[in-house]
Amino acid sequence: MGRRPTISDVAAAAGVSVATVSKAVNGRYGVATSTVERVLQVVQELGYESSLVASSMRSRRTGVIGVLVADFEPFSAEILKGVGTALHDSRYDLLAYSGSRQPSSEGWERRSLSRLSGTLIDGVIMVTPTVVNANVDVPMVAIDPHAGRADLPTVESDSFGGARNATAFLIGLGHRRIAFVAGRPDLRSSSLRDAGYRRALGEAGIPFDPSLVAVGRYEHDTVREVTLPLLRRADRPTAVFAANDISAIAVIEVAAELGLDVPRDLSVVGFDDIPEASQFSPPLTTVRQPMQGLGATAADLLIRLMNGETPERIHVRLPTRLVRRATTAAPPS
Repeated sequence: MGRRPTISDVAAAAGVSVATVSKAVNGRYGVATSTVERVLQVVQELGYESSLVASSMRSRRTGVIGVLVADFEPFSAEILKGVGTALHDSRYDLLAYSGSRQPSSEGWERRSLSRLSGTLIDGVIMVTPTVVNANVDVPMVAIDPHAGRADLPTVESDSFGGARNATAFLIGLGHRRIAFVAGRPDLRSSSLRDAGYRRALGEAGIPFDPSLVAVGRYEHDTVREVTLPLLRRADRPTAVFAANDISAIAVIEVAAELGLDVPRDLSVVGFDDIPEASQFSPPLTTVRQPMQGLGATAADLLIRLMNGETPERIHVRLPTRLVRRATTAAPPS
């Protein structure tokens, strides 16, 4: 048996550099189409197998599912755990691709999809994507999308119901001045949490006060900035419902800096139930959405699509539930 060909052998036979071979077989930019074709032809002729793409050229499958996230923050990390669990006993591996070093923009997502699809992966899961009308060469499932075409397979949590229940819970404790720290306006889940908050107020006969809504965009520093004037008001709210746990934790930090005790002076409820929520001091009351379940459900749906199946449902919504901990109490007398 002869020596297995190396990437250097491919480069020499194709008359290009090793770097060019790497770019060609991994579908990266900066290589002419004719050069890519020549390199891939040499790869086939020599039987070069050390690259994922090269080894998949004969089967037309890579055995890899890609997950595209804007950043590896707590929500995305839990999603990835769920995907990994679902793939554990399958023939698929997981490739996580993050845009944390680039602007999380539509242009970035389209470029990332172009690089991944058809070269490195057999299917893709996009987490909170802005690109929902992209045409890609592989099946795609979106988790918590912004909006999009009706035939785009999606998996999401019951954001409306969760927010409605959280607000109703605070109302049941006796709160009437309940602020809402909203998330990103462009996310469908954020809009639904806003709508759930308003619905609960309306059902309790409490007038909606737009001055009690602050847009924190799910960003810790932004939440701190918009929460400070809310809690400095003479008629400050007695409770805050935050659109995610990171926002709720930032609200509690601001309250502590202003000398307010949580929950004696201010009740706070979050949304997500990230691992930090139960470990925070005081432990955070929150709406638990099944983040790992979202990832596992998306992976199962994607595998069915890749196998050519037609699932009964391509839009899946998972339930949420309130988890009461130590950041909520009756309002001050």
